[in-house]
Amino acid sequence: MIARLGRWCFVHRRATLATWLLALVGIGLVTAGVGSRYSSQFEIPASESASGFELLEEEFPGQGAGRQGGSIVFQAEQGVTDPEVQAAMSTLFDEVNTIFGVDVVSPYDPAAIGQIDPTGSIAYAQVNLSGDLDQVEMAEVGSEIADLLPSIDGLTVEIGGQALAEFEPPKSELIGLGFAVIVLILAFGSVLAMGLPIGVALFGVGVGISVVGLLSHLTTVPDFATTLGAMIGLAVGIDYALFIVTRYRENLHEGQDFEQATFSAMDTAGRAVVFAGITVVVSLLGMLLMGLAFVSGLGIGAATTVAVTMLASVTLLPALLGFAQHRVEVTRWRGIIAAGFLALALFGAGLSVDPLLVGVPLAVVTLLAGFVLKPLRRELPPRRRKPASATLPYKWSRVVQHHPWLALGAGLVVLGVLAAPVLSLRMGFADEGNAAPDTTTRKAYDLLAEGFGPGFNGPFVVVVDLADPSAFAAVPALGEAIAADPGVRFVSPAFPDDPTAPDAAILQVIPTSAPQDQETVDTVNRLRDTVIPAAVAGTGLTAYLTGSTAASIDFTSYISDRLPVFIGVVLLLSFVLLMMVFRSLLVPLKAVLMNVISIAAAYGVVVAIFQWGWLSSLFGVQPAPVEPFAPMMMFAIVFGLSMDYEVFLLSRVKEEFDRTGDARASVADGLAATAQVITAAAAIMIVVFGAFLLEDERVIKLFGVGLAVAVLLDATLVRLLLVPATMELLGARNWWLPRWLDRILPSLNVEGPAHANAAPGTAPGTAPGTVGWPAAPAAGDPDTDPDDLRERELV
Repeated sequence: MIARLGRWCFVHRRATLATWLLALVGIGLVTAGVGSRYSSQFEIPASESASGFELLEEEFPGQGAGRQGGSIVFQAEQGVTDPEVQAAMSTLFDEVNTIFGVDVVSPYDPAAIGQIDPTGSIAYAQVNLSGDLDQVEMAEVGSEIADLLPSIDGLTVEIGGQALAEFEPPKSELIGLGFAVIVLILAFGSVLAMGLPIGVALFGVGVGISVVGLLSHLTTVPDFATTLGAMIGLAVGIDYALFIVTRYRENLHEGQDFEQATFSAMDTAGRAVVFAGITVVVSLLGMLLMGLAFVSGLGIGAATTVAVTMLASVTLLPALLGFAQHRVEVTRWRGIIAAGFLALALFGAGLSVDPLLVGVPLAVVTLLAGFVLKPLRRELPPRRRKPASATLPYKWSRVVQHHPWLALGAGLVVLGVLAAPVLSLRMGFADEGNAAPDTTTRKAYDLLAEGFGPGFNGPFVVVVDLADPSAFAAVPALGEAIAADPGVRFVSPAFPDDPTAPDAAILQVIPTSAPQDQETVDTVNRLRDTVIPAAVAGTGLTAYLTGSTAASIDFTSYISDRLPVFIGVVLLLSFVLLMMVFRSLLVPLKAVLMNVISIAAAYGVVVAIFQWGWLSSLFGVQPAPVEPFAPMMMFAIVFGLSMDYEVFLLSRVKEEFDRTGDARASVADGLAATAQVITAAAAIMIVVFGAFLLEDERVIKLFGVGLAVAVLLDATLVRLLLVPATMELLGARNWWLPRWLDRILPSLNVEGPAHANAAPGTAPGTAPGTVGWPAAPAAGDPDTDPDDLRERELV
């Protein structure tokens, strides 16, 4: 069906292209017209924090979980109550109060408690923000406040809170696109072979993001889901289209005409692309198992973008090949030079280096000059094609196959050493003390810690439900019990909802440790498990310890408990899908295990750098816990990408094995045929993810390092060492499947006609009755006799 669909799109290329253009423009206009309903709300799972916030919102309206905010922190050498300082800051607070969606609680307000430090030199104003503001709008509020700050000798004013921090969407995708242009031209020597994958990926991502915008009206979708979807969509879109284009060019070199070359490419590479896309979608939709609406929306958004990009690869790409035909093998100097200028402009946009944007007009001038200047129209000589046996990947595979135990052991040792730090993984939210030292967010955090103690940046709130108004008399004793805990620095007086007939009360608790410290987690658990239950027993009080820090701890615990389930289900589904495709028990098992090992190694590197602080000065970060959503998202993204590479490689190996029945040669042939594509795609992804290190945010750097390392390990140690080594050791047993399982397991064919034409339940070179088990070798046969094989020179 995939091949027939590809042929139809090739023949009806104008209608296909028009349909995609209509979808891109039409869905985009509809989305722009109806708008999107992305959510920036942080969802708290069912927990004591969530119960506390519900009671807080019920009895103290406006103080619940939906409230976001920051602070204006100031230090005055002459004292914050100095008349000049107080007049200037009061004016500032009045002006900030006029900003839409902002409410300021001034330290000079008579009702304000504890907003001036004991020395009188540091104070802060609480800035409460409307829950209707998204991340960009809150950052704009921060910028407006910054423009209003007064300038007085001896006065320092900083803006605290991540919500008010400067926000700039990452531009690393542009750096990745620029690098993709260069890598694809160097790897394949053709401008069209470069342009088609990038163009198809951009089409798919463009339509996919518009569809996600419409889906935001039906389900909760986080506002950063489009950024994640664009990143993954570009990654897989380039991979998928590149794999098909490479196979199309191979078919042309074998003498097939343009239509047949497209049909054959879709009948082999196209099938693999569809299955790889399904695997990525399954991996991303696994996030629905976490049971949180915004996490589920994140998975739905990314999976939708991948699905649309996959659809573009198997429909739009054949149509574009119909337009390109032989030109995919022709490269002129004007195209190479223009592509170089375009890459330069993309680097300039991604790095915010405006002079490099001159590459765009230079590219246009080059293309126009090509119609006048004959040298620019000259074709580059075609590259000399080497036979597969003369390529470096083929020779490397033979070396590994000649020493499989050494290669396997070396690869596992390296991955094991890199993965070792994951055993000490501690998940949690890094606090604002990890912001760049020169940012106002970090300076405000440090001022608050200096004036009020490190725990002031992450206070707890104890909200108390009273059985009747008379129970309020027991609340001060609860505060005294909490204050006696060694992890608590300060407890505020009880504040009732109604002084005459209270139904609830709140206490603010300042811990002795910073929000991200393990001591803070221990304090929360001790207060909840021991101190508070003992203090409220028999008093008619029901107390909940909540607040942003406690909610972060609860969120971390929730994610930690469900992460193994999420990983296990994704692995199981992927294993079954791979078993259905490759009709093998061992190949899917190896693929899943190798991907888990490489992802664990990436986790280990993240722990060593971001939690332990190794090379922290090089990466510009400070030691802190690993954000709880990072392992989940890294697994979904990396597992999907690595399964892409696994399917591309193994489908070609299986195709060669079905064609020849030679278990050893098929590994080397498959590696030689796919190494260029996988290496180019991996190199692009490594640069895209590595460019995240240019961002200021710690969590973005964490993702960049983790994803780049995972792709690097997968494309090198896994594909170049572990896969050929294990397949050599198992031989034809790689393709063994119990006959009873073969009968009940549905079949998904991604290898194309060679596999389809094999006898049912039997691959070439296998004995009847045992699916994939090798037939007995003929004595003296140099191609199958084990003794002769061991004596043959491999390289």
